[in-house]
Amino acid sequence: MRLDLAVVDGRRAVPSLPWAVGHEAIGDIVRVGANVERGRIGERVAVEPNFPCLSCTACAAGRTAVCPRRRSLGINEPGALRERVAVPARFAWAAPEGLADEDLVCVEPLAVALAATARAGLAAGERCLVVGAGAQGLLVCLAAHGIGARPFAVDPHEGRLATAVGLGAAVAPDGETFPVVFETSGSPAALEAAVERCAPDGRIVLIGQSATPARLSTFTVVQRRLTLLGCLIYDHPADFAAALQRAADLRPGRILRGRFPLAAAPDAFAQARDLPGKTWITFEHLEDAPR
Repeated sequence: MRLDLAVVDGRRAVPSLPWAVGHEAIGDIVRVGANVERGRIGERVAVEPNFPCLSCTACAAGRTAVCPRRRSLGINEPGALRERVAVPARFAWAAPEGLADEDLVCVEPLAVALAATARAGLAAGERCLVVGAGAQGLLVCLAAHGIGARPFAVDPHEGRLATAVGLGAAVAPDGETFPVVFETSGSPAALEAAVERCAPDGRIVLIGQSATPARLSTFTVVQRRLTLLGCLIYDHPADFAAALQRAADLRPGRILRGRFPLAAAPDAFAQARDLPGKTWITFEHLEDAPR
């Protein structure tokens, strides 16, 4: 819901108003286009909400995250917080049998976390610090723990920090430095803290985003020989497929803390900032949907 909150708060501009938010979604296929097999009707799917053009130079190289024509649900495409939404067939992924809705709805942010740990080159047994234990930070803790790394977390919110510990992270000791630091909040102050907590020859992995400039000492970066890595979502299709495959094992739905029906959507947005985990809004299954 982080992107949705950015839109609601006016921090992310949208093409027009009124606007439908909703970046991450799961659902059932009730209708297909002329070029899609009708056998897909009835499939339970996770929606990959970022649609690269698949024809530019970046896409041809497999770097779809930096596609200049990429479209994103809820950002520059109307979002998924609707009873029915149309998405390209290749971005509607059939759910593995037996995967719980709670885990399925978290596959997309899990893909972000897994892509970030891979881009960082995080290895089994390696210590890492996760700055910010919001929903994305929690999934980074989960992904790191899942590959055998040793995640530590820092967050001023006690509930978020306790949730991170429940996912396999440890509370970071004051002043300790780490060879890998993931900054997930996007706060300029958090970036400054990430630099201070990164050990010499370490990697700082930036997942959170902010348009507000941060103070960054090049002296510190150079003297410690730090590497800064920007991690923007994930690459289609391999990263999303990998997250879908890992979801049953990692159980990312454990970060869900608030579930609201559509009628209570305003409450969901109001409480999302304070709940120590991820919030989701659910619809009842539509009956007698057109086939």
